[in-house]
Amino acid sequence: MEVILLEKIHRLGELGDKVSVKPGFGRNYLIPQNKAVPATADNLKAFEEKRAELERAVAEATAEANERAGKLTDQTVTIEVRAGSGGKLFGSVGPADVAEGLVSMGIAVEKREIQMPDGPIREIGEYELAIQLHADVTTMVKVIVAPDAESVVDAVPEPAPEQATADDAEEMPGADDQ
Repeated sequence: MEVILLEKIHRLGELGDKVSVKPGFGRNYLIPQNKAVPATADNLKAFEEKRAELERAVAEATAEANERAGKLTDQTVTIEVRAGSGGKLFGSVGPADVAEGLVSMGIAVEKREIQMPDGPIREIGEYELAIQLHADVTTMVKVIVAPDAESVVDAVPEPAPEQATADDAEEMPGADDQ
């Protein structure tokens, strides 16, 4: 299936490119999401008429993404989670948690923009995550996963109960009943 791209698609093409895709990808994703139109003669003519408008919209989106990337540069997000004594988390930290931490700092980020190629974070530590704000704009953010106050209490080993000794057994009533 031949389509005309209405925006840049990662690993597929740029705005205005005529590309060949599998029919299901075109019908079920690209066309309903307004990312492409079928490559017919009428659509080619209509696209050429709207080309300047579409390029201006892409330039505005890129400029807005660059502005957001400037706010995110050198930012550090600390996420406190419940963890065990070995540094393992009870659960995990995913894109939604990172996005929530950034939003609480006053930086608007959607969870779909956060790239976690290794999957969710499952241990305490410092991590560098990529945030892809636009097809051409990616920035890095430092995420610190720290144990919360309850976890610190859980991490301190509790003293073992005192063991009964042989001398204590003589003093205990009913010890010689056995």
